[in-house]
Amino acid sequence: MSLSLKPRNSVRAKISAVGAYVPPRLLTNADLEKMVETNDEWIQTRTGIRERHIVEPGTATSDLAVEAARICLANRGIHPSELDAIIVATVTPDMLFPATACIVQAKLGAPNAWGFDLSAACSGYLYALQIGAKLIESGAQKKVLIIGADVMSSIVDYTDRSTCILFGDGAGATLLEPCEPGEIGLIDYVHEVDGTGAASLNMPAGGSLHPATHATIDARQHYVHQDGGSVYKVAVRKMAELTECVLKRNDITGADLDCFIPHQANRRIIEATADRLGMPLERVVINIDRYGNTTAATIPLAMDTAIKENRIKKGDLVMLASFGGGYTIGSTLLRWEF
Repeated sequence: MSLSLKPRNSVRAKISAVGAYVPPRLLTNADLEKMVETNDEWIQTRTGIRERHIVEPGTATSDLAVEAARICLANRGIHPSELDAIIVATVTPDMLFPATACIVQAKLGAPNAWGFDLSAACSGYLYALQIGAKLIESGAQKKVLIIGADVMSSIVDYTDRSTCILFGDGAGATLLEPCEPGEIGLIDYVHEVDGTGAASLNMPAGGSLHPATHATIDARQHYVHQDGGSVYKVAVRKMAELTECVLKRNDITGADLDCFIPHQANRRIIEATADRLGMPLERVVINIDRYGNTTAATIPLAMDTAIKENRIKKGDLVMLASFGGGYTIGSTLLRWEF
């Protein structure tokens, strides 16, 4: 097995800590049965979801992000003042501007950090991870906090049974730092967008094309809209294709991976992707049953699950993969270094 690594004298980036937070309030399938025409068996069979966490009214994405960040930094044993940059991946910012990263920086008490938001739907965390890695690899920054956070309940139509069963609220944070001698950290990635899929998964109104009006509100255009069938087909194919691309150019196969952490959109998508990669399910982290699809938060939340369940250890070869509205697709290969 060989891996495509940078020259030995270059700086490499690694994940050095993880933290995750979900609000305590649960929305179960039984609760949804009282809201729309659906049932627990139907939801679990088609999505694998049993329950999801939902914020109380007035709780913002920044609130979840800060909680996850505090846990992450505590796990690493550092103070927020040591942070150089904060990148927040989200499609549910507190407001259009300022960036949620600015609000997080203030609430967290990180006076030396600059930052910004990144919008790439469910692939947002992986995209932000690579941007943060490049900041580390350039030598410009030493500690970059990557946060995936979304309050999806704020843009979910709870009269639409095709979407309201899917989403939950949550946040996950990872700290990026330079590798120590002998460590490998982040190895390779492939990202892709396919803008022809924009109409299949989006929130139609609220931007410059369709600013909020009585008409857009009455038409329920400020909620998630999804063509589930189209998204499912493309998600299975593209997540597998990009992951296979990373594996091939690093001369490894799915059998060489110790852990596969995919975006948690739908259990059937995860299982179909793992099957195509030849990954046994015992090496695949799946927690969608407990959290639903938390969009940009799913991968760091799944990392946290893998840590707590002792399913990942230092030296493991790990693959991350995502698919989101846009369409946005990403795959990242790394060595787990803590």
